[in-house]
Amino acid sequence: MADHDGYLLDNQQPEAGERFGPLAELFDPVTFRHVDRLGITTGMRCWEVGAGGPSVPLGLAERVGSTGTVVATDIDVSWTRHISGGTIEVLRHDVAADPPPPGGFDLVHARLVLVHVTERAEALRRMVQALRPGGWLLLEDADPALLPLMYPDESGPEQRLANRLRSGFRTLMADRGADLAYGRTLPRVLREAGLESVEADAYFPITSPACAALEATTVRQVRHHLVAAGLATDEEIDRHLANVTAGRLDVGTAPLVSAWGRAPSR
Repeated sequence: MADHDGYLLDNQQPEAGERFGPLAELFDPVTFRHVDRLGITTGMRCWEVGAGGPSVPLGLAERVGSTGTVVATDIDVSWTRHISGGTIEVLRHDVAADPPPPGGFDLVHARLVLVHVTERAEALRRMVQALRPGGWLLLEDADPALLPLMYPDESGPEQRLANRLRSGFRTLMADRGADLAYGRTLPRVLREAGLESVEADAYFPITSPACAALEATTVRQVRHHLVAAGLATDEEIDRHLANVTAGRLDVGTAPLVSAWGRAPSR
């Protein structure tokens, strides 16, 4: 059986760095559309939770300027350590176990984080606790269960193999405590946390080069887990990667649900 301990998409693996480019290309426009709508601007303090790669902290730093602060935290800061300095402070931090960074924040943001955190309710409580009066919490998480088929147009053996491998990947995620239906709950959990002016939307790319690049790096990163768990063979994985590279698949992603709410003004 596969090892069920730890985060499946570990930042220590070399493929982790290859994922950040496609993730930024796909989702940064969505994230910053919301950030800008919420009025995040010069002089504000932002906490980027589970930063992973550098693109979101850098984008937030552009908005808050030299008089603002961006605190970027993650359990593993391997890919953000180099951006620390000036406006940006990079900290090793477990959002479900460690106290929030001090100071209070105008924006707390987490993208594709809580779906993987077993103690997600506690992590959410700590993020809400870190908000200044009137501050915004913006959560963005995938909801793979909203779209069971990664390739909705299952028109041939290539698509059927791709969907089977994606199903195997989701099985591995669930075995590690991921909630594959978490995204749809975000508006409710924000209201239950006492936040106001709660809204949400979703983004669902059906096909793009960035989706294909993300799929290839993700499959390479988890292939040994898929094989060890008996969910795929090396030959099937090689065949799928060749299909992705050849452009024979319309590669999409799970819907990304974005939800935001505001701390009451006291």
